[in-house]
Amino acid sequence: KNYMDYLSRLYEREIKDFFEVAKIKMTGTTREGKKFATLPRKESAVKQETESLHGSSGKLTGSTSSLNKLSVQSSGNRRSQSSSLLDMGNMSASDLDVADRTKFDKIFEQVLSELEPLCLAEQDFISKFFKLQQHQSISGTTMNEAEEMDGGTLFRSYSSGVPQTVSSEKDMIRQMMTKIFRCIEPELNNLIALGDKIDSFNSLYMLVKMSHHVWTAQNVDPASFLSTTLGNVLVTVKRNFDKCISNQMKQMDEVKISKKSKVGILPFVAEFEEFAALAESIFKNAERRGDLDKAYIKLIRAVFVSVEKVANESQKTPRDVVMMENFHHIFATLSRLKISCLEAEKKEAKQKYTDHLQSYVIYSLGQPLEKLNHFFEGVEARVAQGIREEEVSYQLAFNKQELRKVIKEYPGKEVKKGLDNLYKKVDKHLCEEENLLQVVWHSMQDEFIRQYKHFEGLIARCYPGSGITMEFTIQDILDYCSSIAQSH
Repeated sequence: KNYMDYLSRLYEREIKDFFEVAKIKMTGTTREGKKFATLPRKESAVKQETESLHGSSGKLTGSTSSLNKLSVQSSGNRRSQSSSLLDMGNMSASDLDVADRTKFDKIFEQVLSELEPLCLAEQDFISKFFKLQQHQSISGTTMNEAEEMDGGTLFRSYSSGVPQTVSSEKDMIRQMMTKIFRCIEPELNNLIALGDKIDSFNSLYMLVKMSHHVWTAQNVDPASFLSTTLGNVLVTVKRNFDKCISNQMKQMDEVKISKKSKVGILPFVAEFEEFAALAESIFKNAERRGDLDKAYIKLIRAVFVSVEKVANESQKTPRDVVMMENFHHIFATLSRLKISCLEAEKKEAKQKYTDHLQSYVIYSLGQPLEKLNHFFEGVEARVAQGIREEEVSYQLAFNKQELRKVIKEYPGKEVKKGLDNLYKKVDKHLCEEENLLQVVWHSMQDEFIRQYKHFEGLIARCYPGSGITMEFTIQDILDYCSSIAQSH
């Protein structure tokens, strides 16, 4: 009892100081009089206490090292810690002169890496001490020490010749560890809450790091204090991760767009790109990849729905432009990151981008040669009624003279002017960051040439041998489009 009470108080002070330093480093704040690198050494006091408990054996060592300097060496799964638990306190600003998230990840990993060997060392010592006392009991000494802890009995009464079972040994060790390190779990939860408050994306780092440490601890002993404690904390971390995903989806649903400016790339589309890029770097080869893949599916479906919702509500920017630009951005993001679970969504994004590009081009270009369009619509209507193509020119409204009059209304100069106005309109609709202006313009050029060839074909079939031609050529169209693009 004396041992546990003393160690509990000692560790609680040092662990709380340790977590305080971690919090200060995470937030980048300092407190006057706070010394990062040093803590009061308790080694001599602990040594005296343990020596009084151990009697004259003097062979067992374990909890005689403080949190400042921890060195655990054995042939088992123990490792040596050459650095101080508070080494992070010695870090200069330049050591942590990196992105805040990377800094957080580094500090969080160090916290877990320092606590792990500390718990293992103490557990190893308690285990050896317990076996020594058991050996004395078997040799004829009766122990009947009972300590009530957390509503249960810490030491069970046992007599000479009746050794404790392995299970009860582990239970007793775990209960002792729980009392000695009772502050670790709440301190970890407080640290996690701070990290989540600083940046909700920190939950990604914490989920990966904590999962790995839980997996490592459970491989050593699934029922140990360390496994149980880290497992409990992992539940909180996973809850924060789920909350991070839910909040992103909620923000998508609540997004408001300006009625006075063009839409461009929607904030939640850019945020998904940021989230996915960060997540891919963090979860590479991680044990919890499945959690991320499930989150991806939820997020990307919410992104798709929200893009369509905004596009339908947009007043300043045409619906097709909102869809085209944002799905192009999504497709580019998924192509670059190569997220295997989103392969179907990548193909869908590409299809949506292509469809709305074509729709926008056809709608915006419309009929640049409007009167010519109406004329040939009449020609096609006559053919549909049964008049042979080569006989259409005998119709009064569609004779050669009428065709020449319409064609003269579209000299090359006027065509170029119309295309220039079209370019300016498209430029106003599109956002600069997605850089789709030239793609759209090239598609409009192709659509215009398609219409031109359609008219040429009708002239050749319905007015054969007439020698009637347009007042500008396909090469002229190419030159006009190129000149306009270069002049803006």
